[in-house]
Amino acid sequence: METKKQKSRSKGVSAAIIILGCAIVAGLFFFYICGDPSGFDEKGHPLPGNLFATLYQGGYVIPCVITLLLTVLVLSVERLFALGRASGKGNVAQFVLNVKRQLDAGNIDSALKLCDEQKGSVANIVKSALIRYQDVDQLPDANNAEKSDMIQHEIEEATTLELPYLQQNLPVIATISTLGTLFGLLGTVLGMIKSFGAMGQEGAPDSTALAVGISEALLNTALGIATGALAIITYSYFSGRVESMTNAVDEIGFAIGQTYVDKHGGLSK
Repeated sequence: METKKQKSRSKGVSAAIIILGCAIVAGLFFFYICGDPSGFDEKGHPLPGNLFATLYQGGYVIPCVITLLLTVLVLSVERLFALGRASGKGNVAQFVLNVKRQLDAGNIDSALKLCDEQKGSVANIVKSALIRYQDVDQLPDANNAEKSDMIQHEIEEATTLELPYLQQNLPVIATISTLGTLFGLLGTVLGMIKSFGAMGQEGAPDSTALAVGISEALLNTALGIATGALAIITYSYFSGRVESMTNAVDEIGFAIGQTYVDKHGGLSK
């Protein structure tokens, strides 16, 4: 019998590998591109209009924030393709509607064919339930209530198998939505410490040190807020897509169970 065990999902891309790769890219970008001596004058000030050199003034918190920003971007692309595969070839809502029509007509084989054509996580779950639907009819020692429970249990197990794949890496994006802002705040605090340190010197304040400190604070603030905002937006979007898929599974699962009850005269034996 073909079951969910045969449809087990391969794991997606590990977030740890992505974070490590993004950290390497961010470090190289910060030190070799932003820190390129050609972007600074003889006094070490960024040339006018050179954004990368200006970014270099943000201090060593900047590459940490860039790492988080790149991680959000890469994980978003990874989730976009992963959830696209999980949705299958066609529209999930239309697929659910078509399967319900076939169930109402009693065409289980046609419903299975629709699952094979749709593919994806939702189709895998529905197909497991439909196969169990056919199998329970061959169990003479179970009453209709027990058979209906078997179908629902199959749906729950298949959903449990698929759900981790759908939600993979989303907790990391959610965490970065907070970490991005906190790292930006850390860079801001460090920049302000430098600024107040310059102002606290005896005599006239060191205007260069003061400007560098303020620049570091503002750059970290801007980059940290942008990273946190992007993480929140992407997490909300992908969480919504996962919720839509699980709602579709719940809807079709109820329809399969109800169809069995209707076709077999209630829950009596």
